[in-house]
Amino acid sequence: MTGLPDGTPRVAVVTIAHGRHDHLRGQRWGLARQTRVPDLHVVVAMDDPGLTAVLADTPVAALEDHVVPVPVAGGRLPLARARNVGVAAALERGAEVVVLLDVDCIPGPDLVARYTEVLAPRLGRHVGFPVVACGEVRYLDAPTTAVAEDARSWAALDAGSAPHRARPALPAGAVQRSHDTRLFWSLCFAVTAQDWARIGGFDEGYVGYGAEDTDFGQRLEAAYGALLWLGGATAYHQDHGDGGLPVRHVRDIVENGARFAARWGWWPMRGWLDAFEDLGLVTVDAERGYVLTSERRDAP
Repeated sequence: MTGLPDGTPRVAVVTIAHGRHDHLRGQRWGLARQTRVPDLHVVVAMDDPGLTAVLADTPVAALEDHVVPVPVAGGRLPLARARNVGVAAALERGAEVVVLLDVDCIPGPDLVARYTEVLAPRLGRHVGFPVVACGEVRYLDAPTTAVAEDARSWAALDAGSAPHRARPALPAGAVQRSHDTRLFWSLCFAVTAQDWARIGGFDEGYVGYGAEDTDFGQRLEAAYGALLWLGGATAYHQDHGDGGLPVRHVRDIVENGARFAARWGWWPMRGWLDAFEDLGLVTVDAERGYVLTSERRDAP
């Protein structure tokens, strides 16, 4: 382990964003109040040059900021590619532990310290399998709770949020190995540089919304890796008023789902796909699986 002069590892937070400037300000508020401030904050700007100004307006002491532009083609956000680009930029700048944090998430006070505590012992050691650590994400119930800085406090964030019903909520200091890598999500997770290389990052063949997270979890499992849930690495998800059925992403979900099914033999996002079928947006083809209804009608 190289790390910093005091022997602690160099830690980066990577955030990908397109818009959501107020949410990024909320995240920066949390980064400034960490018990262990990260060394780097890499923000991947997907066709959004305005993010540079957000970082300039929200300086964090002792935190190096880097904005990396990624172009968007055809209006479909390259989420998988953006994460890979962000991690690559962090590693080029010496990061040994990388925390990937969704732009909607405010990191709780011990998030960076907790991820570092759990993952730092893996650095510089020969370990036979990769590890990905995930913290708890609590969902804030209203945008005002999330972005009104004058009313923001850790107590207010706790009181105004609830845990995700399908993910573990562990006490501080607890570690639990998951037996289902399908539960992995990219909202809030951390990995060492060498484990990122073992997994291979995200598959950039997924473009737009959906499936790249589940694919990453399957890559972790294929590498005989471990998914760990941590208590104390809490993030608060800021509401953005778009929590219903993602109808506007139906094409991305079908196309990315088909790519996933071709690789892993089963369809992800079945809840959404079945709901789309109920709405007449998709149909089920005996050979191809889920297809857009418009394409089914146009087929010879």
